[in-house]
Amino acid sequence: MRVLLQRVSRAEVRVRDEGGARVAGRIGRGFCLLVGFTHADTGEQVRWMAEKVAGLRLFADADDRLDLALGDVGGAVLVVSQFTLYGDARKGRRPSFVDAARPEVAAPLYEAFVAALRGLGLEVATGSFGATMDVEIVNDGPVTLWLER
Repeated sequence: MRVLLQRVSRAEVRVRDEGGARVAGRIGRGFCLLVGFTHADTGEQVRWMAEKVAGLRLFADADDRLDLALGDVGGAVLVVSQFTLYGDARKGRRPSFVDAARPEVAAPLYEAFVAALRGLGLEVATGSFGATMDVEIVNDGPVTLWLER
C-alpha cells in the first residue's frame, strides 16, 4: 500500500463523465491522500495506514512546530484512488502497472481504508474509485510525504 500525503489548505475532486464534471469530494484544511494498492496488500496494512495518517503530527502548534495531528486542528481527509502509484517507468517510455492491484482487489481495500479513517473519527471525503477525476489541491507548506506499508 502506498499513500502520497499532501497537507492542504483545501482540496477538491471532480469526477468527469459525459455530462461534464461533478464534485465528488471537497475538504478545507487537512490531508489529500493519493492511495494505491498492490496484490499482496491486506486489511491489516489498511488499518495500520489509517492509524498512521490519523496520528501524523504535521500541523504547527503555537510555537510553529509540527506537533498537531488532524484531530487537533479539526482537519479532514480527501482520499483519491491512484493505481499509478505502482507504475514502474525504469524501462522504456511507457510505465508498467503490473504491480498495481486489479480493481477487484483494490476497490475493497480502498473502501476499507476510507472506513478505517472514518472509524478513527475523521471527516473523510472521497473521489470515485476507478473514475476519471480532476483533483485540485492547494498544498500547504508545501508538506508532502510518501507512506508505504
